[in-house]
Amino acid sequence: MTEMNRPLVISAPAPRTLDLIFTAEALALLHGRYRVIEADPADIAGLGDETLGEARYIIGQPPLDEDTLERLARLRAILNVESNLLDNMPYAVLFRRGIHVLTTGQVFAEPVAELGLAMALNLARGIVDADLAFREGRELWGGAGNRSARLLSGSEIGIIGFGDLGRALNRVLSGFRARIRVHDPWLPTSLLEDSGVEPASLETVLAESDFVFVVAAVTSENEGLLGVEAFARMRRGAAFILLSRAGVVDFDALVAAVERGHILAASDVFPEEPLPLDHKVRRLPGFLRSAHRAGALDVAFKKMGDMVLEDMELMDRDLPPMRCKRAERETVRRMRSRPVTVN
Repeated sequence: MTEMNRPLVISAPAPRTLDLIFTAEALALLHGRYRVIEADPADIAGLGDETLGEARYIIGQPPLDEDTLERLARLRAILNVESNLLDNMPYAVLFRRGIHVLTTGQVFAEPVAELGLAMALNLARGIVDADLAFREGRELWGGAGNRSARLLSGSEIGIIGFGDLGRALNRVLSGFRARIRVHDPWLPTSLLEDSGVEPASLETVLAESDFVFVVAAVTSENEGLLGVEAFARMRRGAAFILLSRAGVVDFDALVAAVERGHILAASDVFPEEPLPLDHKVRRLPGFLRSAHRAGALDVAFKKMGDMVLEDMELMDRDLPPMRCKRAERETVRRMRSRPVTVN
């Protein structure tokens, strides 16, 4: 295939980079199959009519207005290599023209689920605090070090949200013989039942769980949903594990519930990232902290590149994409996630 016969790809994955999301072999394959033009996401409109008119794919989710999209006459797909869908392009026009909007965020589901399991086990058994006490010579031996310990096995677990991450979490919890209730208003009851979980109201999930995992995306319907009343409904001493986006909770209310000893909590996400050094949650007992690192594994990033290549190869043959998840016209405009700022 000659240089000019290869399909044109606009690469604008910032803050990701091609080196981050493709292995060396996959990146060579990308450049072998396609002409790749790298661009700053904010500068797509300035690429010129000839370049825009030839582009078949965009890797990234740069802001696009209707005029720029009209100039992208041959565009088949936008391949989003974040885990968010931003309200920064005319989705109605994209859907009307049959242009796929694809996301690769499902690559993070298993890594995040595994860290969520680790957080739950730590809150149940006080592993980090016991280790710190041992280092400082304050350790408590045997039963004296287990006065507040509990088992995850046989417990009652609630999951809020049941997308890719919720399903992955359900899989990693499957060996603990737990009763798992799920609240997800976007899914039918039968789908949850087929996954082996109990559909439940939000109130039931909060009130009847020893461990509550929040894995829901932020939408126009649930932003700040979990606040003072929600935490008050939880069992005293229950564990609250936040894995998806901080925007789902009233974070000050969460901190207050932990501060007064009503619940324990763990979070991989925060309302500001990086969190200010003087934020009280940094020193709050009963709160386990992780710096938005649950999914940021190289193996996950590299899987993104593989998925992008596989789906572009299918679309090159006029077949539908199968590896990435398609944005849905009914839900995409409801998303309220923020852009990725760190890897």
